[in-house]
Amino acid sequence: MNKFIKYLAPAVVLVMSWALQACVNDLHVEPIDPSQKTDIEAYQLFNKCYSAFATSGNNGSDDNCDIDDIDGGTSSLFRQMWNSNELTTDEAICGWGDEGIGPFCYNTYDASHPMLKGYYYRLCASIAFCNLYLKDFYDADATMSAEVRFLRAFEYYLLSDAFNNIPFSTAISADKPDQKSRAEVMAFVESELKAIIGESPEDNTTILNDPAPKTSNDAGYGRVDKAAAWMLLSRLYLNWEVYTGTARWQDAKTYAEKVINSAYKLHTEGSSKEVGDETWEFTAYQMLFMGDNDRNGSSVEAVFPILQDGKRTTAWGVAQYLIASTADGNLHGLRYDPEQVNGLSGQAWGGNRARPDLVKRFINSNDIPELACYDMPMLANDDRALFDSKGRALDIPEVGIFTNGFAVGKFNNFTTDGSKTNDEGGTFSDMDVYIMRVAEAYLNYAEAEVRLHGVTQDAVDKVNALRTRAHAKKFNTSTLTLDEILNEWSREFYFEGRRRVDLIRFGKFGGNTGYNWTWKGGVKAGTNFDSYRNVFAIPSDDLIANKKLEQNPGYGR
Repeated sequence: MNKFIKYLAPAVVLVMSWALQACVNDLHVEPIDPSQKTDIEAYQLFNKCYSAFATSGNNGSDDNCDIDDIDGGTSSLFRQMWNSNELTTDEAICGWGDEGIGPFCYNTYDASHPMLKGYYYRLCASIAFCNLYLKDFYDADATMSAEVRFLRAFEYYLLSDAFNNIPFSTAISADKPDQKSRAEVMAFVESELKAIIGESPEDNTTILNDPAPKTSNDAGYGRVDKAAAWMLLSRLYLNWEVYTGTARWQDAKTYAEKVINSAYKLHTEGSSKEVGDETWEFTAYQMLFMGDNDRNGSSVEAVFPILQDGKRTTAWGVAQYLIASTADGNLHGLRYDPEQVNGLSGQAWGGNRARPDLVKRFINSNDIPELACYDMPMLANDDRALFDSKGRALDIPEVGIFTNGFAVGKFNNFTTDGSKTNDEGGTFSDMDVYIMRVAEAYLNYAEAEVRLHGVTQDAVDKVNALRTRAHAKKFNTSTLTLDEILNEWSREFYFEGRRRVDLIRFGKFGGNTGYNWTWKGGVKAGTNFDSYRNVFAIPSDDLIANKKLEQNPGYGR
């Protein structure tokens, strides 16, 4: 199917599959009889499986949310993945009074946490869409079915990473699903990915396309291919010791190398274009997070982009969330027009900003001058240090004040050539969100190499590929360490929704880690919290709905 996924099928009115009832029957989700036929075309449900990452409901927006009793804008899969993996860590903090934000920021979440409940149900819903597609349309198109199998595997990976032992089903059935251990779920993810890349001889009927980066001018932009499966396998193996107790560093390296050697590449060329009487210049790193990243050249790095369109996917929980929640009206986002904030009109929410621990990974000082986000990289000698300190304090003595902490100017809706984006009113963003990009493969490879063989030139070269792009000082075999690799994960991927996973893998999240950050555990100077919080609680509502489920240790029933 060559339909351009960004332009989602309009008005696909899906009644939720029965399988979802087992997870969310307390949320008034309308089930269907497994034998009932629905008037849905294969391409519509296929689009729905993808759009679950981009919107919370049908019609290309957060309206008509798939799950009742949860606000559409806040319940999106990406937004809650981001909250759970960023606000709980040393990178981001938010001062909003929304129920659930404080427990994230202070690591005090429990089984009644509303946003974690939303994340859990959102993943269950997305898996149910995939199950329904594979039940009704498995034979419709082999490549489409392989892609849906990838999406389901990715969603199961996220669900088990967050919630440990989870309800699991690949079928449409009237029985409530059994609970599977994290090791069992991750083994399923591995087997699915091996099958859809052609490494499972007994199951090779649905194979992903060969790696081929695209732009929005190409048919199939936004659809996954083998590189996405290789990347997820590498990520899976990098964390295999956390998930199963057994390390698989060589496998992490092997699949990372496949991505590195594929048609996907690091985007390394900045942009310099004449706009009126000025020359607009943006670094290669900045271009990854702009409103025209679907066509400015940076999508060569986008192994799996979540597509956003200011007209057709007017969602609050993906690009809009990244751009608007990290800015206030005084952010200085565009050198060529000081009045511009983030490329959106009236969308500067003043919520998520950098903890000082993140900023000090770039500039290890308590005395940082007031600079716009486009000038901070020159002080840091690193293109990635996109922080705005004008009128702001580095320290965060009081969390509820947005100017306590530096604003983050990493994400915006500007274009490299000054052209307009799709929403003429400028309210909604066109910036696609690269949920997987090639830079991850370089750090996967480097970390796995160091864990296997110590610091080698091979590992140094992989890390330095990213630092060269960022115009940062290079490491050598004497200066690169595992701790510096953890720091590099943060420098490259901060605010992209993954930090919690990295801290856990390095033994620096829950438990007696000896590693603190500002407001960790609800204490200004930081304090340890229990290791059972390395996973989240199964929502209490689902424990009531499905008696087969047991709560994760530490959270009671």
